[in-house]
Amino acid sequence: MRALLVVNPAATTTSARTRDVLIHALASEMKLEAITTEYRGHGRDLARRAAESGEIDLVVALGGDGTVNEVVNGLLHHGPEPEGLPRLAVVPGGSTNVFARALGIPNDAVEATGAILDALREKSERTVGLGLASGTPGTEDESVPSRWFTFCAGVGFDASVIGRVEQQRARGKRSTHALYVRQVMRQFLDDPHRRQGVISLERPGADPITDLALSIVCNTSPWSFLGNRPLYASPKASFDTGLDVLGLTKLSTPAVARYATQLLMSSPERGPHGKHATTLHDLTDFTLNSKVPLPFQMDGDHLGLRTSVTFTGVRRALRVIV
Repeated sequence: MRALLVVNPAATTTSARTRDVLIHALASEMKLEAITTEYRGHGRDLARRAAESGEIDLVVALGGDGTVNEVVNGLLHHGPEPEGLPRLAVVPGGSTNVFARALGIPNDAVEATGAILDALREKSERTVGLGLASGTPGTEDESVPSRWFTFCAGVGFDASVIGRVEQQRARGKRSTHALYVRQVMRQFLDDPHRRQGVISLERPGADPITDLALSIVCNTSPWSFLGNRPLYASPKASFDTGLDVLGLTKLSTPAVARYATQLLMSSPERGPHGKHATTLHDLTDFTLNSKVPLPFQMDGDHLGLRTSVTFTGVRRALRVIV
């Protein structure tokens, strides 16, 4: 078996020594080429070349959710073709590792490597659905390139929080759960649209859902983790279905306190709910429009401002070793 290992040297939970051990373990079982990423988007470029070469059977991503997203977008540059593309394996090295953990992969990098090797010997894999976000035709964002996401996307509040976190990381702060919580509070205090939402959701055959102050698109469940606690924004979301959406029309202090508590206490059976909450399950196509440019994020990466994003849920898009 020929494999490419894409290594993010900035992965927050793996040391250089640990990475060397993992590389040695993988190389003992396959013909492995390990390449360290050197710039943002490098993982995408490496995975694309691997897919186009036709010579690579497996691409392993060692890093966090951002690294995984880059690799997935490289593999799917020419579109989904599960049987014709290299398979994906993930060794978690980030702070949260939502995609890997949602697949049941151990959150420890060494344990995950062992699990991957066992799965390869047992030929254990899963074909998962993914989300695709595109610029909406006829809008100022229509020329924005399409991009795949593995577990979530968002327009508005959550993307603003991620943008704040990235600013703090650029100043040398570590990406910790405490950092995220602080930025959530700061965004809540500063958000100009939390009392009157500016986002609408449009889908074929249904009336628009308007005045959303928050919109989270989920491709799987849980949506994220706070330490070891899973957070279920859309409990029914699954790699085997289309996309789910959680929308909130009001982010007043009482509403936020209520929904934050529900999120912390959420389970696979129940997520945030109430008169200001909208939940949609198993959507194939829909568009989020905003009256003003709002921050946009995918898989925890801030991607700038958008006024309109069209989403597609694509079933059976990629084979993953599990």
